[in-house]
Amino acid sequence: MTAVQPPIFATMLPRDFVGSPEALSRTWTLTEAEQHTRWLATHHYENFHVVSFLLPKELHQDFYNVYAYCRWADDLADEIGDPAESLRLLAWWSGELDRMYAGEAQHPVFVALRGTVKKYSIPRQPFADLIRAFIQDQKVTRYQNWEELFGYCEGSANPVGRLVLYLCGYSDPERQALSDATCTALQLANFWQDVTVDQLKDRVYLPLDLLARHNYSVEELFAHKYDERFRALMSEAVEQARGLFLKGLPLIGMVNRRLAVDLDLFSRGGMCVLDKIASQNYDVLSRRPSISKVERVWLLAGTLVRATFGSFKAAA
Repeated sequence: MTAVQPPIFATMLPRDFVGSPEALSRTWTLTEAEQHTRWLATHHYENFHVVSFLLPKELHQDFYNVYAYCRWADDLADEIGDPAESLRLLAWWSGELDRMYAGEAQHPVFVALRGTVKKYSIPRQPFADLIRAFIQDQKVTRYQNWEELFGYCEGSANPVGRLVLYLCGYSDPERQALSDATCTALQLANFWQDVTVDQLKDRVYLPLDLLARHNYSVEELFAHKYDERFRALMSEAVEQARGLFLKGLPLIGMVNRRLAVDLDLFSRGGMCVLDKIASQNYDVLSRRPSISKVERVWLLAGTLVRATFGSFKAAA
């Protein structure tokens, strides 16, 4: 049987899609909509392994649908090139979310997503929180303290973990809290890895009072001034993230084995990033710490060994 080719609009990146009146006004079938979310999840230049090789096949499309929602929101925030236009499009995206929950989905992502939302009884809040964080990114580029930064992570990172839990059948507050710790830790590890990358967008995620406590300024940060003061504040930031990873680790023993393996791998990978930062004496200004392909293989091997021999006790 010949495979049905997706419409050309289904293979458009969000920034191109919003510039096409034809794509925006098109009526999408469920099949076409799912082709779009699947294509976006597997072809976007910033895509990651949305679907683990351990994930049951029946969950693949639902993960594609949720990922496509997040990818669209992220691109509307960061790929448009005009903060005012990004704000307008994020408001439009929020309206499309409301339409889906009102039973009036029109955009392909929401045509595909509505079945997933219904199947797993996913509330609107985690989707809305993501939009809130992306709107915040257009307006806020500095965070005064850890409380403010954690408030941002509540919208930018934690909803993703909660959505994954919903897709895997978990919706209780205890697991959500542990997931929040892991997701915030992953967000912080990414921030510390990308200190110089975020500067290109005039964003500083290291809390200002942390810098002040070490007598270090934002101007010195942008000048990439590395010294003992920066080493000390970066060490403190790394330990803050490490503590959150450790706080979230018990979740691995509270979910099914397939999800437990992924959680273990993500957590160990995040902590490996922190170890890499420490190994280069916390100098993230002259060199971006990264995990090599060989190290990734060892991380996966370690996770599989723990899963096989019971080093972590995943739920049935």
